[in-house]
Amino acid sequence: MDIDLEMDVVSLTAALVDVPSVSGEEAVIADAVESALRELGYLDVERTGNVVIARTDLGLAQRMVLAGHLDTVPIADNVPSRREGGLLYGCGTSDMKSGVAVMLRMAALLDPASSAFDLTYVFYDCEEIEAARNGLGQLAHARPDVLRGDLAIVLEPTKGEVEAGCQGTMRADISLTGTRAHSARSWLGSNAIHAAAPVLQRLADYQARSVDIDGCVYREGLSAVRIAGGVAGNVVPDACTVTVNFRFAPDRDVAAAEQHLRDVFTGDDITVIDSAPGALPRLTEPAAAAFIAATRSAPVAKYGWTDVARFGELGVPAVNFGPGNPDVAHARDERVDVRVIESVEQTLLRYLRRT
Repeated sequence: MDIDLEMDVVSLTAALVDVPSVSGEEAVIADAVESALRELGYLDVERTGNVVIARTDLGLAQRMVLAGHLDTVPIADNVPSRREGGLLYGCGTSDMKSGVAVMLRMAALLDPASSAFDLTYVFYDCEEIEAARNGLGQLAHARPDVLRGDLAIVLEPTKGEVEAGCQGTMRADISLTGTRAHSARSWLGSNAIHAAAPVLQRLADYQARSVDIDGCVYREGLSAVRIAGGVAGNVVPDACTVTVNFRFAPDRDVAAAEQHLRDVFTGDDITVIDSAPGALPRLTEPAAAAFIAATRSAPVAKYGWTDVARFGELGVPAVNFGPGNPDVAHARDERVDVRVIESVEQTLLRYLRRT
């Protein structure tokens, strides 16, 4: 497959969508992206697995990093793409091949004579599956220097708004125990599922806090996401597990989030299964403030976890800004507004191009 970077950004989005790239199967699209970038001639391009990195080294005062993932969730009879009026439909249109198309257009349009910044483009794989396989995460661990910059812009779907920072996330199991018995003689046992009632009540009564950071309000949430227990239809169970998910504001680190869970469920047996830190918005950083001014819009908090957190861990200010619509990401009728793709392209050009 060949990618023509002279295409308009909407046509380029459609061409990318028409290349299946389900997580773990990104080789074809990574080949095409690598080839197209090498043909430009003014980028240092390298390939690590299915991660493609392209950089300028012009000696300019600031470096901007643009990042986007190449993979999609499994296709749901929604490839190839189709255009209906002002909407482009297809797997990955919103999450996030429209963002990748904008990145590629930036690479084509911002040659050494026109770019106001040194630029790093990172196209990576396996974002939609387990974190251990995430190409950006592996790069951050092995070669953090590649991701250094004054600002990182992750083109995740935001409907063309700036979504600053992101929430942290933590999952934990709360284990309840009892005594097994025949259900016909239930008084001889102690029902572990019944023992979960106080845990569920605490969740129902929980008052989540909202935190204003740099003018962005992050709402926390603590929810039961799974409950497991039971042995057989005639047995009083002696074990039950309630799995909870805590989405926490980025002013808490992982240790503080865990301590909060243990305070909420004092006396319960809690095991943290996984966690990821959030990212502070850091909108007062000069590069971030300049970008916000270029967008001519007010930033909002990011609800959910994104790869901006990986930049945050490296000390790089980062924002989410992309044309996709997160409300329809992963849906069978996934789609993107072509006007928003064009608007995001123009906004980034306004910020990144030398005036």
